[in-house]
Amino acid sequence: MTLDDFQFASILVSTVRNAPVLIFAAMAGLFAERSGMIDIGLEGKILASAFASAAVAYTTQNPYYGMAAGMLVCVALALLQAYVSITQKGNQLVAGMAINIAMSGLTFVLAQFFFQQGGRTPDLGSARLFDVVLPGTQYVEHIPFIGWVYTHLIGGHSILVYVAFLLIPLVHWLLYHTRFGLRLRACGENPHAADSAGVSVEATRYLAMLVAGILCSFSGAYLAIVQSGFFLRDMSAGAGYLALTAMVFGNWRPVYTFLGCLMFGFFAAIQIQIEGVDLPVVGRIPGSLIQMVPYVVTVIVLAGLMAKSIAPKAIGIPFVKSR
Repeated sequence: MTLDDFQFASILVSTVRNAPVLIFAAMAGLFAERSGMIDIGLEGKILASAFASAAVAYTTQNPYYGMAAGMLVCVALALLQAYVSITQKGNQLVAGMAINIAMSGLTFVLAQFFFQQGGRTPDLGSARLFDVVLPGTQYVEHIPFIGWVYTHLIGGHSILVYVAFLLIPLVHWLLYHTRFGLRLRACGENPHAADSAGVSVEATRYLAMLVAGILCSFSGAYLAIVQSGFFLRDMSAGAGYLALTAMVFGNWRPVYTFLGCLMFGFFAAIQIQIEGVDLPVVGRIPGSLIQMVPYVVTVIVLAGLMAKSIAPKAIGIPFVKSR
């Protein structure tokens, strides 16, 4: 491979490694919003899961205990959000933003209280989830191109990467080929018709938020236990909002939402590759400008696609049972 080939190969591998954070969060938001719930609180739940996962994984030296702790915290926040928005008919945007703001501060305070390292957890070391070596890697790794694809592009990732990519066909099947998916979509499009057909709208939305909490927890766990190896304040860096943008890009459909996540993962990989590199004509771009790339892309995507995207009709509207 030439240097250019190597750089492009690194971008592809980085894209695969960056995407799971967004995929888990986007699929979580997809379940919530398909049921009629605006889940603006993804960012806060990612942070809460990342902190709980890192803290428990470090304390127990077991990454799976950390993932379980992150899941419990994330599910608790999702159910609290559901209680405020579904049972109490509260404003869904306010409930989500409250979670984001609260978790941004609370995770930092708890990290400082327990570990006294400036609001971060210690390095996890052996308590991280490490990469999986696929069977037969030693036999094909020296074969040009095929060896690289099998060893580095397909293989050599954490188990959570494979879970994230396998999640796409599973979510598609659940939404479009099961009774649960039909009820979920009915609650998001016309909850009163669903209620007339005997579907419990509130129970369906609670279940959707439960599933969303479980999926979102994997996003935070991946950040802390796989990518970084520690928790750091606001380490999600807007991943929850990027996941929401990917959902708009994908028109609330799993496969297209997945492609949106890959797109943002690709631009994040490019951002890493061009940082500190002298480019033709423009020279070396300041790091602060490079870090803006995913968010500039977000604005462009939203500006170009919001008018074309059709959200579930009942999204954000509290359900009041007809008498």
